[in-house]
Amino acid sequence: MTEKPILTLEDAKRIAAAAQAEALRNDWRVVIAIVDDGGHLMYLQRNHDTQFGSVETAIRKAHAAVAFQRPTKVSEDAVLSGRLIHLSLPGVIPAEGGVPLQIDSVVVGGLGISGVRSSQDGQIAAAGLAALTVD
Repeated sequence: MTEKPILTLEDAKRIAAAAQAEALRNDWRVVIAIVDDGGHLMYLQRNHDTQFGSVETAIRKAHAAVAFQRPTKVSEDAVLSGRLIHLSLPGVIPAEGGVPLQIDSVVVGGLGISGVRSSQDGQIAAAGLAALTVD
């Protein structure tokens, strides 16, 4: 039988806390969404004054990062370089801010950030991702 690592709720909370700390350092209001390896929502955090339109966007970024097992920035860069096929792929969000979460090179979930500029969402996601590897 194969064994694989899993993303725990404690992991999700630690990732979200690191992402939130980065957002607060920059006075950015965002939504933080974390999904498991099947793309199902595990944890969601929304600042009280963040636009509600970012809720679904953050979830979809996290889901896309798991589904395609790569950061959503890959699709953003592809679209910006003229590879418009990415716009027709199901579930693709061509905007930075979604990253796959990996443990021992296995995708165990995804993190999605939405609420500020795409590159800022990506900066916050990177901070959250870094917390996964801290024990």
